[in-house]
Amino acid sequence: MSLPRFYPILDAQAFAARGCSLEIAAAAVIEAGAGILQIRRKAGWTREDFAEAERIAVLCQAAGAQLVINDRADIAALLKAGVHVGQDDLAPAVARRLVGPDAMLGYSTHNASQLLAGDAEPVTYLALGPIFATASKENPDPVVGLDELARLLPLNRRPLVAIGGITRQNARAVLNAGANSVAVIGDLLPETVTPVAVRQRIDEWLRLVG
Repeated sequence: MSLPRFYPILDAQAFAARGCSLEIAAAAVIEAGAGILQIRRKAGWTREDFAEAERIAVLCQAAGAQLVINDRADIAALLKAGVHVGQDDLAPAVARRLVGPDAMLGYSTHNASQLLAGDAEPVTYLALGPIFATASKENPDPVVGLDELARLLPLNRRPLVAIGGITRQNARAVLNAGANSVAVIGDLLPETVTPVAVRQRIDEWLRLVG
C-alpha cells in the first residue's frame, strides 16, 4: 500500500489541554489535505467521545482520508476505520479478526526483535520508535535513533512509520534515513490552538514532507 509520508496523530488529551476539541482539530487537518489521521485517546472513551469520532469518520470519508483509531479495534470496527495497536494491546491477529481483512492495521515496534516479529503479523504497516526522545508517552522505550532506523529497515517488508519526537526540524532526516512516513503528535500543536493555526501547521508539514 501507499502510506502518506505525513501521519498526524491527534492526541485528545493534548488538544483538550489547549482548549480545542478533537473534532475541530480533525476538521482542520482534513481541510488542509492530510491523507490519514489517527485518533489517540489514552484516557478511555465515553459515549460523547464515540459520537465525536463518528462525526470525524464522516469528515474523513467525504475527503477520502484514512481514519485510524489508536488501541481500540472494537471502536475501529464500528467506525469502519483502521486501527493501530501496540505491544501491550490486542495481538494484531486478533485485531485483524475484529476489523476485517481490508482495514488498515498498524503495529508498534521498538527494537529489532519486535520489528522482525511484527513483519510476520497480518498488518498493513509497522511503526518504529521512539526515533528521538519524546514527551508524548509515559515510560517510553529506549530511543532508536537515525542510525538504528536505517540499520533495521531491511528487516521489514512492510511500509514503516517512524514515530517519537519527530518535529519539523528533524523530519526530513528521518525520511532520508528510509522511513516511509513520519508520525507526528506534539509538533501538530501550534502555540495558540485555533482551527486556522492548526491548518497552517498542517500546511507547513505537508509542504515539508511533500
